[in-house]
Amino acid sequence: MHFLKKIIETPVLNDPAEKYKSIHRHFYRYSRGDFIGPAIKISKTKAKLTLKGSHEYEDLILEIVTSGISNSAEKFEIKGKLISGADISEVINSLGFDWDLKQSTGQTKNYKTEIIDQTNRDTLLESIERFREHSYFLVSFNVNPSCKVTTKKNIPQPSKKKVEDDDVNKRIQFCTGYISNTEKNLNYTLEAILSDFKSDLPKNWKTIVLFNNYKIVDILIPKNIKNSRLLRVMAIRKGTLFRTIDVDGEIIEKQYSIVV
Repeated sequence: MHFLKKIIETPVLNDPAEKYKSIHRHFYRYSRGDFIGPAIKISKTKAKLTLKGSHEYEDLILEIVTSGISNSAEKFEIKGKLISGADISEVINSLGFDWDLKQSTGQTKNYKTEIIDQTNRDTLLESIERFREHSYFLVSFNVNPSCKVTTKKNIPQPSKKKVEDDDVNKRIQFCTGYISNTEKNLNYTLEAILSDFKSDLPKNWKTIVLFNNYKIVDILIPKNIKNSRLLRVMAIRKGTLFRTIDVDGEIIEKQYSIVV
């Protein structure tokens, strides 16, 4: 499940730094103030759904398109990069992959590996979920023109623009996915991306853009930790999540008080 869907279902998390790392890690970089969060665009034709997302939506686009593969045993090639904040070599091996995970030499420690491999639907879906706690899984594949994902291999720098100056069309070029427009695929897509807006959608929409922005009003600093990097990682943010959809020009917004 995508971290924003988890927040919508449980906006106030109990001990997020320890119990909800797959959500909490997306907020390490935020101080007090207003911040631009991830965005995604859904376009619909009779034949196909097109998903375009910013960074932090690549895992969900990958999940949605992979879920649409009908033959669970069919092997296909994946290419890309895995970037992790922890040594997850054992996880990688348990999934049946033989990837050379290398630790970075910079001040910020992370682990990276280049990926060219063969997998199937179920293994890829399990990988997406297991990598969410610590990692960014930046992979592409092409089963056919109505079942493919293209993801950039380098994480963009966080936006320094104000919310009102957001260039969303540029940001959502980070990851693109295509999936056949069946009733099953459409329902899965809407539930996974914007379950809280499903009842607000008109019947014959063509394009939806979803914006997620944050207002952090308070930061709870843990006691008895002197390491500045660890303080930032363990700190808990309080504020508001603003979710806004643009449905063929009509704007609808929802707000959630969050503790993450």
